[in-house]
Amino acid sequence: MKYIWNTIIAITLIFAAFTVPQKVSASEKEAGATATLSANIMKQSYEFDDRVEHLRSYLDSKNSPMTATARHMVAEADRLGLDWKLIAAIAGVESYFGVHIPTDSYNAWGWAIFTGMKDGRHFEGWENGISQVSEGIRNNYVNRGLDTVEKIGPVYAADPGWSWKVTHFINEIEAYTPNKSDQLAIAL
Repeated sequence: MKYIWNTIIAITLIFAAFTVPQKVSASEKEAGATATLSANIMKQSYEFDDRVEHLRSYLDSKNSPMTATARHMVAEADRLGLDWKLIAAIAGVESYFGVHIPTDSYNAWGWAIFTGMKDGRHFEGWENGISQVSEGIRNNYVNRGLDTVEKIGPVYAADPGWSWKVTHFINEIEAYTPNKSDQLAIAL
């Protein structure tokens, strides 16, 4: 009997180790309503995405304060069907990858500069800015037929060379090869 219990406990522990954790939370539809329980499976992605590491290394080589947001940039691009290099490339043109921005604005894209705001839109943080600018590019440009950098440029910026500059950074990001010290830093 002791053997059976030990076997049952071992199987239970093994099963528990491979079970996906769930987050259980209570929610109310309106004040005073009875709370209902809902289970949300917590997803953790352990997949390696070389685009994230590539972009992270590139941004790091530019001393960008946005280096840690590479995963978010790629995720937003995937979510919205944009080129994963586009938002970083626009930041390269507008602020040298977030290095030269209005104080505490987290606005590396020159977003809303000419809409009556003194120094453009201020975002809550880099990820918030990345999400809002990515959605803005998708909704205000791509969904309206401005689906190439060349078509976006004349509407997005007053600089006639803007499209060429963004394309330059897209190509530079694509062709970037980390040096040995960058590769060592990524491995650590």
